[in-house]
Amino acid sequence: LGFNQGLTWSTTVVTKIDLAGPAHRGLAVGLNEAAGHAAVAVTSLFAGHLAETHGLRPAPFLLGLAYAVLALGIALGVRETRDHADLEAAETNRPDPDAPIPMWTNSDIFLDTSIREPALSAASQAGWSTTSTSHCLGACSPLLFATAELSLTQIGVLVALYPGVWGVGQLITGEASDRYGRKPFITSGMAIQAVGLVVIALGVSRIELQHIVLGAGTALVYPTLLTVVGDVARPAQRGRTVGVYRVRRDLGYAAGALLGGMVADLMGLHAAVWVAAVISAVSALVVAVRLYETHPRVHAVISA
Repeated sequence: LGFNQGLTWSTTVVTKIDLAGPAHRGLAVGLNEAAGHAAVAVTSLFAGHLAETHGLRPAPFLLGLAYAVLALGIALGVRETRDHADLEAAETNRPDPDAPIPMWTNSDIFLDTSIREPALSAASQAGWSTTSTSHCLGACSPLLFATAELSLTQIGVLVALYPGVWGVGQLITGEASDRYGRKPFITSGMAIQAVGLVVIALGVSRIELQHIVLGAGTALVYPTLLTVVGDVARPAQRGRTVGVYRVRRDLGYAAGALLGGMVADLMGLHAAVWVAAVISAVSALVVAVRLYETHPRVHAVISA
């Protein structure tokens, strides 16, 4: 399943960035991420219902198998988009148009995405923060729900709320970042994530509202970070740059789950959520300081 995620989701993102071009990059990534996370939300609802009605095995897993077969059939009709990236690279303004396009090594791309390039490195750490806090919460949420004596169907609804708001919201935020720029959405989204986690840790509102707030913050951040990578990455190296970004970002899934579990064991469930809130708040500060505006048109206006 991990290999499937790494191969398919990365390439669908790169494909849409290739097709959309600079003017509609946010919309394309927003559509891609919205489709994926909305499917997570719907599947959470169905899986919870199937588990309660037919048991934990095999019914929920047969649903996943059906998805895999359907996706394989669709994938057979996908067309290659590399020529679009080559055309964009050829049209990119360069000091000497007749000079060959330089090729960066894998280590150059890794260092740029991780450390050297301000926007790429800021996006990478923000992506790690988002996924780590998401799965830190994910490790604790079922236990928090269980202590509330909820049924499996009710838990399925609550689990679906966060990715549902996150998924549908990306339809709006991706396109909006094409109009108003990337940085405002990322900075505000990281701050909203931190606020949402604080609200969950304090338990000062209904569980549904807590997860809606958190999902809204993530919807602002998630597609816009990938769009930043698409803005900054050179077209000829875009696939590798997105790959490095996703390695950095998706390591947060594992780190967050482990961190959440360890802190919950040592200090309790609410302490784990507080740790996630601190990580998100620190990441928001890093983005505010280090990330510059990467949308070509908005960046030109700011520079002028």
